Amino acid sequence: MLVTGDKERNLKRAGELVREASRKGARLIVLPEFFVCPLDLSVLPDCAEEIQGKISTFLSELAKETGSYLVGGSFPEREGERLYNTSLFYSPEGIVIAKHRKIHLFDVDIKGGISFQESKVLDSGEETTVVETELGRIGIGICYDIRFPELWRKMVLQGAEMFVVPAAFNMTTGPAHWHLLMRTRALDNQVYLAVASPARDEFGKYVAYGHSLGVDPFGKVVVEADIGEEIVYMIVDRERIEKVREQLPVLRQRRPEVY
Repeated sequence: MLVTGDKERNLKRAGELVREASRKGARLIVLPEFFVCPLDLSVLPDCAEEIQGKISTFLSELAKETGSYLVGGSFPEREGERLYNTSLFYSPEGIVIAKHRKIHLFDVDIKGGISFQESKVLDSGEETTVVETELGRIGIGICYDIRFPELWRKMVLQGAEMFVVPAAFNMTTGPAHWHLLMRTRALDNQVYLAVASPARDEFGKYVAYGHSLGVDPFGKVVVEADIGEEIVYMIVDRERIEKVREQLPVLRQRRPEVY
């Protein structure tokens, strides 16, 4: 979805898109990172809410209305004096069944490229997030978390069959690493992976790469959005996960006693 500086507009648009996805049969729906406000560190404190706020109430009611599992992208969560980049995962009954706070903050200074310091505004999460659903066990990470393979391997060892990643890569890291990282995490761990990005706003302070993806356990991109606002759909076949893991038994053949 296209994220604007108008919080109310963003909530309304998110509702429209989630309802459309549900009408077309989606059972697990994923919104992008910071779907309620642009990824602009200067505006996050004003946009931030506590868990029991308007954003979470809206997402809960939306999940219940559509009867879908809903990963509410992420939003700036306020807890006392601290802010977190937080993703809430709702059951079809509108109940929060998981909360993931972004573990790895994007603090980089690329010569000739982007300079960004999330830690100036945000605090880090401290826990991995894997949740049991009737659709399978699902692991959640946010954006920069994808660059740390240990996190995702830990979630697979906890039984994850699918990864969900609200993310907003920029126009430096996106063209270079977006597809490579998403395919690699799916392939290494033999899972399905769904990554949801904001649409690209060429005039925004932070320009997202776009290209939301669905990747299968063999590392193949099975669906991809363009740079604009778009809903993409992927069928998750749990039998295919088992088949890939049987054909290439890398998870069974790990040797942690050596490394």
